[in-house]
Amino acid sequence: MHFHNTVLDNGLHVIAELNDQAHSVACGFFVKTGSRDESKDVAGVSHFLEHMIFKGTPRRDALAVNRDFDRVGAKHNAQTSEEDTFYHVTCLPEYLPQSFDVLSDILRPTLREDDFDTEKQVIIEEIKMYLDNPMSVAYEAAKAAHFGAHPLGQSILGSVESISDMKVERMREYFAKRYSPANIVLAFAGKTQWDTVIDLARKHCGHWAGEPAARQAVAPRGSGSFQTILRADDQQQTVIGVADGPPLESPDRYVAQLLATILGDHTGSRLYWELVDPGFADGAEVSYQDYNQAGTFYTFLSCEPGETQENLGRITDLYADILSEGPTEEELTQAKNKVLARSVLMSERPMGRLSSLGFHWTYRREYMAVADELEAYNRVTLDDLNRVLRQWPLLPLTIVSVGPTVDVKRPESE
Repeated sequence: MHFHNTVLDNGLHVIAELNDQAHSVACGFFVKTGSRDESKDVAGVSHFLEHMIFKGTPRRDALAVNRDFDRVGAKHNAQTSEEDTFYHVTCLPEYLPQSFDVLSDILRPTLREDDFDTEKQVIIEEIKMYLDNPMSVAYEAAKAAHFGAHPLGQSILGSVESISDMKVERMREYFAKRYSPANIVLAFAGKTQWDTVIDLARKHCGHWAGEPAARQAVAPRGSGSFQTILRADDQQQTVIGVADGPPLESPDRYVAQLLATILGDHTGSRLYWELVDPGFADGAEVSYQDYNQAGTFYTFLSCEPGETQENLGRITDLYADILSEGPTEEELTQAKNKVLARSVLMSERPMGRLSSLGFHWTYRREYMAVADELEAYNRVTLDDLNRVLRQWPLLPLTIVSVGPTVDVKRPESE
């Protein structure tokens, strides 16, 4: 493995982890913009813009974009989160120049009004699709309830109203401000040469212009509120609890990931044995999500409506117990084995490495080799877990319950 990095004259960061043993190469643009960077009047514009990026450029229409990726067998996609928009492609090394030509081209789209009006309807249908999904409704409501007025509480998709009212001029303004080269990291992973990477970056991106984009990354505190949402036609109750956790800037993110694995991995965790294995719940999991200057532990529960109250009691009792007694050495070892195995398996693919490389550099200007990441997890001790539990207690939770019953209350044991 060989790591390289440089900054083009226009501020674009270019990084690469080169691996001669790989059989493919992945590259991607990490744009530091997402729903937390939007004003209320353009809610959902980051995700909408992700769709529009693929609708055409001065050199290609939407059909040509897909055709030119497809003719070299390249696999491409994009995703938008609260904080980032990530565009990527994976291909055979000999087709990197052609694949990168398309990927870099679409990062400077035309944003035609006709395409905007057509895609607007696609976005609205997507929002309605997620409104039909109880877990999506619960997640959006829980995030909004927990973060309140903080921008991390904003929906990635926006709303039917905000998308319907949006004008193409506002999207163009947002693009010009947020898609400046100084707000983008270009990353490569896999089998290629650094000279090739630099030549491609300078040829296709060296002329990009724009000023650096700022972000107000203020550390939030969760509300600890409780809310029920009636969905009479649902068959199950869906509940999401949210607690604050370490931010992505903190080395305690490794501790938090292991803690979430101990508490709520989909197999062999405390919640699994307490709720799922005995049949009290269909699903019960915990995930740790790190954000810029923020972090959260999300607890997910799905069960029969009549079991909701008792299951909330079981969860809070379990959390109270681990806060009091702490995890065991056996639990820590098992969690490490799971997380390390998943990290290694992901790192064996250039695309798996690309995500880690890009996000580390975007927020920390740090290169972390696979071995360094594994060592960071291996260094975690029981004392670390207990310290994070004291600093970021899991209780009280922000709780949102969605489903056919509203006969649900905050557990008394909280």
